[in-house]
Amino acid sequence: MLYYLLDYLNKVFDPPGLDMVKYLTFRSAVSAITALIMAFYFGPKIIRKLQEHQIGEKIKDFGPKSHFSKAGTPTMGGLIILVCVFIPVLLWGDLKSTYVWLLLVGTMFLGGVGFLDDYLKVVKKMRNGLIARYKLIGQVLMGLLVGAVLYFSPEFAEVQGLTTIPFFKDLNLDLSYLYIPVVIFIITATSNAVNLTDGLDGLAIGLTIIAMIALGIISYVSGNMIYSDYLNIQYLQGSGELTVFIAALIGAGLGFLWFNSFPAQVFMGDTGSLAIGGAFGIIAVMVRKELLLPILGGIFFFETISVIIQTSYFKYTKKKYGEGRRFFKMAPIHHHFEMTGLTEPKIVIRFYIIGIILAIVSLTSFKIR
Repeated sequence: MLYYLLDYLNKVFDPPGLDMVKYLTFRSAVSAITALIMAFYFGPKIIRKLQEHQIGEKIKDFGPKSHFSKAGTPTMGGLIILVCVFIPVLLWGDLKSTYVWLLLVGTMFLGGVGFLDDYLKVVKKMRNGLIARYKLIGQVLMGLLVGAVLYFSPEFAEVQGLTTIPFFKDLNLDLSYLYIPVVIFIITATSNAVNLTDGLDGLAIGLTIIAMIALGIISYVSGNMIYSDYLNIQYLQGSGELTVFIAALIGAGLGFLWFNSFPAQVFMGDTGSLAIGGAFGIIAVMVRKELLLPILGGIFFFETISVIIQTSYFKYTKKKYGEGRRFFKMAPIHHHFEMTGLTEPKIVIRFYIIGIILAIVSLTSFKIR
């Protein structure tokens, strides 16, 4: 909204310097700054409200003993992220963009699903919160909406069903009628993967920020005809506008990390993890880099795989030996490392380092082909 106002004033009065509002890089930068300032302002207020209403985390009995001291820490802090993304995008984004609205609606909808889950668990004291199949239905519906728009909308007719194959030059895969089911799977998977990763202070949001920096670069380059031609990657008209949203998420994420870093003053809860996980998947789908997700989101991917391995191995050994055995000391994998004696901050920093390496590898895939 502010973007349109400033653009109008620039056209009418042509004051010096105001023409910067036309540039995507400028709007992305101020979007990030706006989100960061808002997070610093609203963060303490939201945390205080959560404390007043006794909306605190309940630590599971079978979790690491070191986490018992975290009981009562305010949760549903994902509200900080959602508020501090929504407003900057409305202020600085091009609201005529299908990319922006689809991503904004998807993120807020999944945030709403997560909020309902947190509300039922923390406020209504329902042990398991929102029934898993209802949560899954919400994720599937959002995946269906995103997939249908990207597949059937005339705006995306030239890239309908296409996805880029990493590390290969001029090689795209046409998913055809499988495109929508694949989109549903990706958005559901990334949403749940970030949710599983959100088990240590600062872990999920820090890794999200790292991945979003890489996705911001990819989105900007994909939406720029000159840069996309130079790198010989698929040009996606209008996708550059995603960087305004991504920048807002990075700014909001940094602000949230200020309060979520060890020892955490607030947890994001499902309100935040389902939302940012969904946003991660939606952006990857929009820029046609779905197959890059196992690399760019490598930590999220391995966290999910560790849970699948642990569950499958337990069922297999129970059937074979009469009692279930664990492959890892505890799953997801970050808890396994805790059980080996590593401190929480050390695990988080090391996962950050791996995340940065994976982000660099993802970006170099555009030249190493």
